[in-house]
Amino acid sequence: MGIMNLHIKNGIVIDTKNGIKAEKMDIFVKGGKIVQESEIEGDVKVIDASNKLVVAGGVDMHAHIAGSKINSGRTMRPEEMRIVRQTAGKLRTSMGRVLLTSPAIGYEYAKMGYTTSFEAASPPIGSLHTHEELDSIPVIDKAMLPVFGNWHLVFKYTAEKDTEKMKALIAWAIERTKGFGVKVVNPGGVEKWMYGGNVTSLDDPVEYFNVTPREIITELVKATEGLNLPHSVHLHCNRLGVPGNYETTIETMKLVSGFKNDERQVLHVTHVQFNSYSGSSWRDVGSGADEIAKFVNKADNITIDMGQPVFGHATAMTGDAPFQFNLHKLLGAKWINKDVELETGAGIIPLVYLPKNPVHAVQWAIGLELGLLTDSDKVVISTDFPNGGPYTKYPYIMAMLMSAKMREKEIANASPYIQKATNLPSIDAEKTLEETIHMTRALPARILGLQTKGHLGVGGDADIAIYDLNPLEVDPSTEYEVVEKALSTPIYTIKGGEIVVKDGELVQEVWGRTYWIDAMSQVSTEVIEEDLDDYFTHYYTIQRYNYGVEEAWLRAPEKIVVG
Repeated sequence: MGIMNLHIKNGIVIDTKNGIKAEKMDIFVKGGKIVQESEIEGDVKVIDASNKLVVAGGVDMHAHIAGSKINSGRTMRPEEMRIVRQTAGKLRTSMGRVLLTSPAIGYEYAKMGYTTSFEAASPPIGSLHTHEELDSIPVIDKAMLPVFGNWHLVFKYTAEKDTEKMKALIAWAIERTKGFGVKVVNPGGVEKWMYGGNVTSLDDPVEYFNVTPREIITELVKATEGLNLPHSVHLHCNRLGVPGNYETTIETMKLVSGFKNDERQVLHVTHVQFNSYSGSSWRDVGSGADEIAKFVNKADNITIDMGQPVFGHATAMTGDAPFQFNLHKLLGAKWINKDVELETGAGIIPLVYLPKNPVHAVQWAIGLELGLLTDSDKVVISTDFPNGGPYTKYPYIMAMLMSAKMREKEIANASPYIQKATNLPSIDAEKTLEETIHMTRALPARILGLQTKGHLGVGGDADIAIYDLNPLEVDPSTEYEVVEKALSTPIYTIKGGEIVVKDGELVQEVWGRTYWIDAMSQVSTEVIEEDLDDYFTHYYTIQRYNYGVEEAWLRAPEKIVVG
């Protein structure tokens, strides 16, 4: 179809960034951007959106969509590939139940009205692999976050308390990987796993490096803020998946109490459900979500995402290798472990969340508690795909947050252990449609620092979803089935001014951009050149010359220059 001038007429618009609350208005598109009516000239395609909800394309700020982990997961779950979602025509065959193939990832996002997704954890040394897969995902814009929390050079500069060298390393690594920011996974814990251990607190020392998780997190935040990157440190906390870990999560969030950034948060804590457990064992595990929500609501420099499990098939895959090993022992499930030289590790385990399983039911309830109790301007909807389940369940999660009646129905089908271990049954709060749109559009875009995403203001990207839902007439509290169905299947998904979905069906394949951050003007790498040469000469299995990704290798790179 190609990029065209569009006039979206009489839609009911929700755009929280620009303060538009279910207002009837027109949207104009030219050259892939949202413009004023006066800028439109020539042929214009008119889309009648009368009595329809018009919002920005969804932004998934935390998912695992590309790289060695998801490929390993596909290998160990061949049964996933028996499920064909779309056969080849003018588009490509797409397959998978949870671990979707690359075409399916882009198609299924578009068929849900989402237009942007970020790969949340990539080993720097594996960045070329990650970008090759990102480049094979159609439609959506994307980016990837390289991991830093167990990199030997990070430990070295943490021990030395050398912020200038840490800043130089971060800027150099992001440029080399064509990454977007600083991801930290179980800092120090994955390194200890190489010797059969894990960290048990923020002050548990990492052998041979004389550093602790507390120091690693603090130094990475200090360096990231010094670089003024668009996105803050993106943290997967220590002690993930351990009963009682909610206290460690709160203690971790306290580490940034002295940091302030006028433009954004200074710490984003991800998939917090997995770090919100009370109790001393799986026999008495419960919810610490209310305490975490209270802390986040009072903090002015922290955001979180839910990590909501949904009942059914999922696959646990994280850079938190010791957690995955513990899960393997608990479930007796098949397991893959990866040790990535000098930088990180990972583990992958297939699993199924069962509503009658007490632990799974508590996890499901905790995710919803976080979404309901945390201020809507501080919590993003996520499943930590595929760890909590498929991202295609976002409309289900949105409907659950908006309807206590729907939650009551679901609770009745789940383990009764929810009643004593969580507060969910007594929570009457309901998010509004406006709030859930904010939690899936404007908020994740703001947290990531994407100025042109998540809104429908002039100058924004023409990433637009139109749903067969009249927010002025539908009550999400009682008509939750109508809401979930409508949000699952947009009438139109428009990506960069091009119609890619019509009446729930894909009509064409387009290619989105890959964002990456260039902060090299903020540092001098001269201070780390000797260390880099030493590490690549003596410890890495590849030469420094062959490390990283060139911009010319990417299908559609979009460089964002800092400073």
